[in-house]
Amino acid sequence: MNDDSKAPPSYDTLKARAQALAPVLRARAVETEALRRVPDQSIADLHESGIFRMLQPKRVGGSELPYRALVEIGAILAAGCGSTAWVVTNLASHHWMLAMWPEQAQSDVWGKSPDDLIGSSLVFPVGKAVAAEGGYRLSGHWPFSSGIDPSRWNFVGGIVHDERGRPVAQRIFLVEAKDYRILDNWYATGLRGSGSKDIEMSDVFVPEHRTLPLNAMVSGTPPGIAINPAALYRLPMLGLFAYVVSGISLGLARGALADYVGEMHSRVATYSGRRLADLANLQLKIGEASALTDTAEALMLGDCDEATKLVEDGAALTIEQKARWRRNGAYAASLCTDAVNLLFAATGGGGVYLDQPIQRAFRDAHAAAAHYALSWDVNGTQWGRIALGLPAESITL
Repeated sequence: MNDDSKAPPSYDTLKARAQALAPVLRARAVETEALRRVPDQSIADLHESGIFRMLQPKRVGGSELPYRALVEIGAILAAGCGSTAWVVTNLASHHWMLAMWPEQAQSDVWGKSPDDLIGSSLVFPVGKAVAAEGGYRLSGHWPFSSGIDPSRWNFVGGIVHDERGRPVAQRIFLVEAKDYRILDNWYATGLRGSGSKDIEMSDVFVPEHRTLPLNAMVSGTPPGIAINPAALYRLPMLGLFAYVVSGISLGLARGALADYVGEMHSRVATYSGRRLADLANLQLKIGEASALTDTAEALMLGDCDEATKLVEDGAALTIEQKARWRRNGAYAASLCTDAVNLLFAATGGGGVYLDQPIQRAFRDAHAAAAHYALSWDVNGTQWGRIALGLPAESITL
């Protein structure tokens, strides 16, 4: 008989816990920015909630929620603190990624503790690996490893070179925290509390089972599905990569809109003394910002659901579909950034003070939009190439 008391949290439960945590994280947002990382108490609260394990397989105690949970739960948390939410969705997605790996790699991490967090820096050109007996020797200097401080492991990208020094393959490497050095260099304008620091390592041995060719992660048939057969773990990692973090943009816009509406209820214009809620131009800003965020949310969740249904049905995914999801993810995030821009400008001079959440949302939204997966220039251009019959610039789609 099943022991329901030990069952992982449901989707509704995790959303409710995220709603309860959002104001707590908001109250800690200034501290989070000052620390330049997520406070230890917030990490503890998130562990307690089970949110980090939203996409982890049920066989190791995770909730194994649909992929759309990254967007929905990430957005709820981002309305409280964008930096914390950015770390949560990144680290939660790494439980999802690990489920695609060989069973021994999963056991190395989850066998010690299913709560252990995994950071990442999937920047392939900065890592160099050479084959060695039983694995690879890896060196490099990787940027932007969000949430690295509480992580005990890290996924890093690297290029394998042959005996003549020629690049031959892209691989992902799973490395322990003891094998890399964290460089405390995250001094940023936005997402200041995400702790997205650099890491480096030199000539570290990585056993074969803790490495995986990149194409195994995007093929839909990674080795991990032998023990984690759910459609969730056959989704195309890079085709849906935007949705790891696009929910943060959505939550920032939703939070900014709620703040703006709340503020306009009671404010009067500084110079005219008029009640701001009566001004048609400000009413229009609310209408426009809400339309932008609703449209973005529909795009994000629609793509997550479409991809899941196709994989469940056993469909062979095309490069056009994966490029469209990347395009839509970036475009949806840009709509959210537009909404924050509009509200920041409409707030007026009072919004520039550092005690106002709108200025933090503005900075965080632009920092999120700088991510490669959310860059409209990168992903819109990729779609345009494919629409014109040209080869995709990225072979990893």
